[in-house]
Order: sequence, then C-alpha cells, then structure tokens
Amino acid sequence: MSDAAALPGQPRGSVTSGPGSTRAYNVLAPNPSAMTLDGTNTWIVAEPDSDLAVVIDPGPLDEGHLRNVVETAEKLGKRIGLTLLTHGHPDHAEGAGRFAELTRTAVRALDPALRLGDEGLAAGDVITTGGLELRVVPTPGHTSDSLSFHLPADRAVLTGDTILGRGTTMVAHPDGRLGEYLDSLRRLRSLTTDDGVRTVLPGHGPVLEDAQGAVEFYLAHRANRLAQVETAVESGYRTASEVVAHVYADVDRSLWPAAELSVRAQLDYLTERGLI
Repeated sequence: MSDAAALPGQPRGSVTSGPGSTRAYNVLAPNPSAMTLDGTNTWIVAEPDSDLAVVIDPGPLDEGHLRNVVETAEKLGKRIGLTLLTHGHPDHAEGAGRFAELTRTAVRALDPALRLGDEGLAAGDVITTGGLELRVVPTPGHTSDSLSFHLPADRAVLTGDTILGRGTTMVAHPDGRLGEYLDSLRRLRSLTTDDGVRTVLPGHGPVLEDAQGAVEFYLAHRANRLAQVETAVESGYRTASEVVAHVYADVDRSLWPAAELSVRAQLDYLTERGLI
C-alpha cells in the first residue's frame, strides 16, 4: 500500500524493467494497481562474471511475466539457480510454484508453506549461489514472514514490501504487527549506519538511492500516524473505520481498506502499551 506520503528525493515517473544496481536487474510484472504501484518488481540478482542467478519474488501467476523473467535472465547470460521470496502475498509469491517448474529451481522462504525443496530461510542465512553474497535479514511487520536481503557488494538491500520505492506500506493486521515493523525499520537503519547500505531495491516502485533517508522517513511517518490515531481515539473516534476516515482523509479512498488494516495494528499497539 502506498499512501499520500512522499519520500524525500524519490524519483518521479513510471518504473520500467532494467538494472537497479550492478548485480540486480528488475523485471516489472504487469500488475499495476493502487496497491502494487507500477507492478511487482521481480529481481534477478547475480555476480557479473557468473552464469548463475537468484530470482527474488517471481511475482503473480502470470505466465507471460514468468517466462519473461526466464528470457531476461538468458539475455543477461544467466541461468536461474534459486528462487527466494520476501513474503507470501500473492503479488510476490503466487507465481513461485509455476516459476519453479519453468526453472527447475527450489523456492526458499521463511514460511514453510511457501517452500519448494528442503531448505527454508532464517535470520543469518547467507545465499551464495553463483558466488553471490545475499544476507537474510528478518523484517517482520508488514507480514509475519517478511524478509529483506542485504546485498553487500552493491551496498544495497532488497526490501520487498517493508520499504516501497514510492509512498509508504501497510501493516497487514492481524498477521502484521506494528511493534515488529518498527523494530524491522530500526534493523534496516542499522544496515545503513553500520554496514554501508546506500540503496533500497524495493518490491514496488523505483529504486531509492538514499536508504538511510528512506528509513528515517518511514520511522517519522509511522510516529506521526501513530500520534494521529491516538489523538483521534482521544477525540471520540472509536472504530477503525472512523479513525481511517479522520486520519487518512488525505489518502485516496481506494486505499482505505488497506489503511484500516494499518489502523487496527496501530490500535493494538497503543492498547498493548496502555496508551489508549
């Protein structure tokens, strides 16, 4: 979900397929919407001198898109050796089973229900396919199974839906939890301050070249929204739908159902801490 908030210095215009960094190439899925922005970014990630690539988030179950990913990898001189998922939402993961058939690859994910093969993913895992180094970073909050992938050689992090390239994301209550999401943002901030990450390669929207600025913006935006929700409750708005109509009045109404999920997560957060 992207709301009316604007990231500082974010690129304008439409997203297209193409390189996002030295080792990451985006193949844009043809599923644009208010929720998915320009569409889902499917990332082909590989060492420049390797013929093996990793695909992150094959995207929706769209035969044309899945075959386009395979063909694009071939044009780049790569053979796909592994498929990874940032989380299980259909716009990222629904095509994974068919993609595994096309590529004869395993699918690794945090959620066992999404895996095809014997191996999953966990915090601290390092993917080394084709000499690549991708570090698994747990970033729950948008969903309980959300992961990001740190690409040290490019000073980049692939964030799925945890950070978008335009606007902000939702906390998908009840599976997503705000406290976990805030912790995940702080974990990503530490990558920018301690590990030199400069670039965000998101699951939707354009590449962000100021990773630290993006994380700080997300944290500030969440704090502001949380304060607005708390004030709304104190002013007599009781239900999540009432709070959405008051707090998210500046957001396109088509996004209000998603905003309501975030509000429910915020209400839970405030209640758990005895703030309302």
